[in-house]
Amino acid sequence: MRETAYQGELAVPLAGEKVSTGWLVVLGSTLALVVGNGPIILFTFGVLLQPISAEFGWQRSVLATAVVTSHVTGALMMPFVGTVVDRVGVRRIALPAIVIFAIATASGGFLGASPMAFILLYGFLGLVGAGHSTLTYGRVVSTWFDARRGLALGVTLSGIGIGAALMPKYTHYFVAQYDWRHAYFALGAALLFIGFPAVALFVREKPRQARVESVLTEGLTLSEALRGYRFWFASAAMLLAAAAINGTIAHIVPILTDRGIATDTATTAVAAAGLSLIIGRVLSGLALDRFYGPYVAAFFFLVPLVGMTMLGAGVTGPLAVVAAVLLGLGIGAEGDIMAYLTSRYFGIAHYGLVYGCILAFFTLGSGLGPWIMAHAFDANRNYTAGLIGLGLALLAAIVLVVSLGAYRYPPRKDLLAPAPQT
Repeated sequence: MRETAYQGELAVPLAGEKVSTGWLVVLGSTLALVVGNGPIILFTFGVLLQPISAEFGWQRSVLATAVVTSHVTGALMMPFVGTVVDRVGVRRIALPAIVIFAIATASGGFLGASPMAFILLYGFLGLVGAGHSTLTYGRVVSTWFDARRGLALGVTLSGIGIGAALMPKYTHYFVAQYDWRHAYFALGAALLFIGFPAVALFVREKPRQARVESVLTEGLTLSEALRGYRFWFASAAMLLAAAAINGTIAHIVPILTDRGIATDTATTAVAAAGLSLIIGRVLSGLALDRFYGPYVAAFFFLVPLVGMTMLGAGVTGPLAVVAAVLLGLGIGAEGDIMAYLTSRYFGIAHYGLVYGCILAFFTLGSGLGPWIMAHAFDANRNYTAGLIGLGLALLAAIVLVVSLGAYRYPPRKDLLAPAPQT
C-alpha cells in the first residue's frame, strides 16, 4: 500500500495518488443515506401528514402512531442487524434491504382507509429499514478509519442531511402535482435508483489483511458493555436527544402551517434544516477528531434547544427558518456523536452489535418524539406542551452525555485535548 497522510489507514491520498478506497466507501455510504430510512420515513412525515389526514379524516396521532411503530420495530431489529453485519459484512445486508424497503415504500400508494394497514406498513418499513441505516454504513466506514474517523463519519452521515433537504421537497412536488399516493411511488423509485447503485458500486468491507489489527480486534462484548454505566448513560442520552430533536423536526411543517405559513415556505424551512444538518455532520466530525466527544455532544444538543425555544415562543417568517436551521445542526451532530462515541467507549471488535443496541434506543426515541408531539397537539390543539416536555428531555440528555468520562479506546494518533479523568 502506498503511504498516505496517515499510515495504517486509507485516508486522504498524497499528491499524485488515486482516490483511496476508504473515501470511495464514504462516497457510496453517503449516497445511500440520502435515501436512508431516516429521510424516507421521518423527514417526509410532515409533508404526507396533512394530505393523508384530510383524505381519510384521521387525527394526526394516527399517523404519528405509524411512525413510532416503524421506530419500535426498527429498534427491535437493530441489534440483530448489528450481529449479522459483524459476521457477514454490510453489502449482504444492505443490498437486499434496499430492494425490499423500496418495494414496501412504493406500496404505500395503494393504501386504503384502514389505519391498521397504514400502521402495519410502517412497522414493516422499520424492520427492513434497519438494514439500510446509519448502523450498516457507520460500521463499514469505522473499519476504514481510525485517527480521522470523526471526519469520515461526519461526511458519511451528511447523506442524511442531503436527504433531509431533498426528500421533503421531492415528496411535496409529487403531492402538489399529483397526490400523496404518487409521492410514495416516487420515494420507492428513489431508493432503487440512488441507494442500490451507490452500495453496489462503492461500499465494501476493508480486507482483513489491510486492517489495523490492533484497532479491529479491540472492544467490549455486549455483555461487558451492559455491565458498565457508560452504555446506559449513552443509550438514555441518545433516546432523549432523538425524541426531542426528531420529534420537533417531524412536526415543523404543521407547526408552521398552523400559524398561517404557506406549505411551500414550511417545506423550505425543513430543507434549510436538512442543509444545516449537513453542516452539523461535518463540523461535529471535525470537532470529534480534535476535542473531547461528550463536550462536543453537549454543545450540539444546546443548539437545537435554542431552536425549540424559538418555536415555542411562536416565531414566524425568517426566524422560523432560523429555528429549523438550529434543529438541523443538532440532528446533524447526534448521528456522528453516537457512532463515534460507541467506537471510543466500546471499541470496534463487536461494534455492530453494541452500536445496534445503542441505535435501538436512538431509533425508539426518534419514533416517540413525533408521537408525543402529535398527542400533545390532539390534546391541546397546539404544540406548546410538547415542546416544553421535549426541551426538558434534551437538557437531561446533556447531563448524561457529559458524565461519560474518559475514552476507553482513544485514537491511535491522538488529536484530542486531554479528556477529564475518572
